[in-house]
Amino acid sequence: MKQLIRRLARTVATGGLMALAGVFVTLTASAQTPSAAQHAKPTVVLVHGAFAESSSWDGVIRQLEAQHYPVIAAADPLRGVKSDAASIASIVDSVQGPVVLVGHSYGGSVISTAAVGKSNVKALVFVAAFAPDAGESAADLAGKFPGSTLGPALAPPVALADGGKDLYILRNRFRDQFAADVPAAAARLMAATQRPIAEAALGEPAGAPAWKTVPSWFVYGDGDKNIPPAAQAFMAERAKSMKTVVVKGASHVVMTSKPDVVARLIVEAASR
Repeated sequence: MKQLIRRLARTVATGGLMALAGVFVTLTASAQTPSAAQHAKPTVVLVHGAFAESSSWDGVIRQLEAQHYPVIAAADPLRGVKSDAASIASIVDSVQGPVVLVGHSYGGSVISTAAVGKSNVKALVFVAAFAPDAGESAADLAGKFPGSTLGPALAPPVALADGGKDLYILRNRFRDQFAADVPAAAARLMAATQRPIAEAALGEPAGAPAWKTVPSWFVYGDGDKNIPPAAQAFMAERAKSMKTVVVKGASHVVMTSKPDVVARLIVEAASR
């Protein structure tokens, strides 16, 4: 009888271990599922523009990560199109697998240059952004159509040790000029953390653009006071945009005020 009891105890113990092992395997597989899904999707590289910084993408990042997209919010140096594009191109080179490059404002000029010759860049998304042709600058395109009020909203340039100048938007003009549809408290934070752009960067001519060979998507607000909506419509049509979304009443920072709209377009580009 004692031997029978011992055999039953061993059987229960073994079964319990096997059950625990089964639970462990199930939990491990469950933990790996998001990672597997993540690696099946392209990496989204977000590039901010002038007077902004990487946190301007926070709402978009939350939505993309909820759908298991790997995301990198790059720090754009804002020193010059060619040098900034080289910095972003290095990030693209570090990514294994396909990439969707997304640029806001001046960041559009940067991604269009950074993507040239990069076979893993499958799509470009321009978010209230410049998409210059060869020889064009951001300043050229902003002045091509009436509507930009950026000039009078700029603070006196900050002189740099190398002889260059940095540009900021005046704090008391920031919300109206840049982020009119963002809550006042959030706009104050954005004004305080804005990153300056080198004055020369806005006048630097772009090289050959990637949008001539890489499919592109455009989204912008019809309340944009930095880049005239007419200029953005012109650039989208010229680039043969796969889809152009115009957000009624949205400001220049449409990715901050309407992250759902922007994230949806990025997912559409990534899914093509």
